[in-house]
Amino acid sequence: MQEEISKKQQILNSLAKTMKELRGEKSQFIFSSENDIPIAIISMGERALKDPQLTTIFKLAEAYNISPAEFMSKISKNLPTDFSMIDK
Repeated sequence: MQEEISKKQQILNSLAKTMKELRGEKSQFIFSSENDIPIAIISMGERALKDPQLTTIFKLAEAYNISPAEFMSKISKNLPTDFSMIDK
């Protein structure tokens, strides 16, 4: 029986997918160097290992040349359609 993925892990997986899509073909090293973002943040984010701080979300959005709202929207679109943090 497959274990259900936690809600937090679903968000981290969506973040990882979004970050990879937005970075495109550029290497993590080059992307992090060009945008003064530690490579560990890029690597851990793209492997769904770390929940970034809000300030990091803003910095990543700027590095991807999009608004923080658009970045969050892209992350949300990669979640299941019925996703909710609150059990109803």
